[in-house]
Amino acid sequence: MTIEWWLTYLLTTTILSLSPGSGAINTMSTGISHGYRGAVASIAGLQLGLSLHIMLVGIGLGALFSQSLLAFELLKWAGAAYLVWLGIQQWRAAGGIDLNEVAKAMPRRRLFKRAVLVNLTNPKSIVFLAALFPQFILPHQPQLAQFPVLGTTTVVVDIIVMIGYATLATRIAVWIKGPKQMKVLNRTFGGMFIAVGALLASARKIA
Repeated sequence: MTIEWWLTYLLTTTILSLSPGSGAINTMSTGISHGYRGAVASIAGLQLGLSLHIMLVGIGLGALFSQSLLAFELLKWAGAAYLVWLGIQQWRAAGGIDLNEVAKAMPRRRLFKRAVLVNLTNPKSIVFLAALFPQFILPHQPQLAQFPVLGTTTVVVDIIVMIGYATLATRIAVWIKGPKQMKVLNRTFGGMFIAVGALLASARKIA
């Protein structure tokens, strides 16, 4: 893989990572409610989910999901239901802003597991990776050497972008002065989770 080709992929995956999605929403809502450490745990979970998707694409399951309507539909509805459930939980969250108390209610290991599920139950992620990677694999060069480069680039870029979202979220949290503001934010992010879940449910199988 040439440096020019890698830079093209780097630009592509950066633009895609910057696009607000369920991962970005999860990172920002966690950063506001649980602070930067909670957001770091969430980011780690997102990357585990993303890495598993990359591995699945690498062994050919990505092609299976892109061709199998039943597999896509099952994962699509599971992801949509989970995001809507997260949205309802966020909407109903209390308005308090004591991050220490919130952290006790949901330890970082639960934030990590929640983030893993957010990415794992997003079928558009694995189908998109299955469609994207072949565009940047050069057939006349060893594929086993190219695939880890693309996968590592994807994960590193997403980590950097999610750290940016987490930093923005913790900065926003500084300006929250009381339960009313926190309640508004909880309902805002809850609505966003529900909206993403609804969009995921209405997604059509990629041809």
